[in-house]
Amino acid sequence: MSERFTVARLTKEDEHFEILIKPQKALDYHNGKLLAITEVLAAEIIFSDANKGTKVSEEAMKKVFKTIDPLKIADEILKKGTLQLTTDQRRKMVEDKRRQIIDFISRQAVDPKTNLPHPPARIESAMEQIRYPIDPYKSVEEQAKDIVKLLRTILALKIEQIIVAVNVPSQYASRAYGTIKSFGVLKREEWRGDGSWYGEIEMPAGIYASVLNKLGDATKGSGEAKIIS
Repeated sequence: MSERFTVARLTKEDEHFEILIKPQKALDYHNGKLLAITEVLAAEIIFSDANKGTKVSEEAMKKVFKTIDPLKIADEILKKGTLQLTTDQRRKMVEDKRRQIIDFISRQAVDPKTNLPHPPARIESAMEQIRYPIDPYKSVEEQAKDIVKLLRTILALKIEQIIVAVNVPSQYASRAYGTIKSFGVLKREEWRGDGSWYGEIEMPAGIYASVLNKLGDATKGSGEAKIIS
């Protein structure tokens, strides 16, 4: 394989999919800086093993993606899969994500003794001590939750929590359930007679806006959420 190209991978429903990509353009596309997926792909082909040139069957594509359109499938691989990055690209992604996490925690966490925010430099210093391995692909909120637990062993902090009531119509309830549970700690839930779902979820106040966006994506805008405490 040419050094000018690398691979993006996605495993879904026990099927493995790969595309051959231009690494910098793929990173730009993944980060929303590039819109034309055709500029990313070295070939409009979906592989099961790009190094061997083994193509995925149409049956597997239809089963998993409900389409055989390589551009639509490549889009999902780039957005949800793993990019094979150069060392410099991965280092930059990790550093960018680390900065985002530090900023998120410093905006959310306060010293319980003073109720004043912890400055970013203090959060960064504490993170260096716990040596948490930053994953460039996992969300800021997800990693911040794990990091805060570890930081509490060396730094006094608390994060304001809220409880959000969520309603999901029946046609999206089962499919969106896993996504909704990931928002925080499920305090109460109810599957209603019409197939809709209601739940009360405890979460950090700072991720509420992100939760609204994810709920909208999972329910095509038909889900409802409001802060109840």
